[in-house]
Amino acid sequence: MANPSQSRWSELWQRLGGQGDGSVIYEDLFKRYHEPHRAYHNFAHIEQCLLEFGSLRSLASNPDAIELAIWFHDAVYDTHAKDNEELSAELAVDVMQSAAIPASLIQTVSNLILATKHAAMPADPDAALFVDVDLSILGQSAEKFDEYEFQIRQEYNWVESKAFIEGRSRILEIFVKRPRIYSTECFHQKYENQARENLARSIARLKTGV
Repeated sequence: MANPSQSRWSELWQRLGGQGDGSVIYEDLFKRYHEPHRAYHNFAHIEQCLLEFGSLRSLASNPDAIELAIWFHDAVYDTHAKDNEELSAELAVDVMQSAAIPASLIQTVSNLILATKHAAMPADPDAALFVDVDLSILGQSAEKFDEYEFQIRQEYNWVESKAFIEGRSRILEIFVKRPRIYSTECFHQKYENQARENLARSIARLKTGV
């Protein structure tokens, strides 16, 4: 019997009209997201993103594109690399091309995945919504956010402490310095204040070692 996530994937695949056995793709993604080096960027993260997006589908111009991007956006994850998003997008493109998904949708999904590099605030409304979904962890309760920070440290356990503190602080400060962490009004209202509290606390902890 299919689990809820697998059923959701199957329904998405049917809506997209993907050719071939969609369950094979699901199994590959499931295996990828259960790789042992993943502490946060795992299947639970995908399920949480799907949950966050589920109640907001009506806000998207192309909700199926966002949902497909959720499934693929961290499919390739190597903390030693700097091109995870590009490789995840390439994987999604290869899978969609093999399944005869329309080229316009393929390009949209690829662009959405690349937006999760978080280099800038997205101009495209669907990309903004998707990026906010991906960043929703920043605005969770202090307990959940602290667990997330611990999991990120686990994923980078090969990095020496001083280098990790400097690098992680720099990343978190990028978000703090933005006028808004969340682009969409719904996420801004729901998570912005808590996200800023969480980020400030984490930066202070990193710098003081407490």
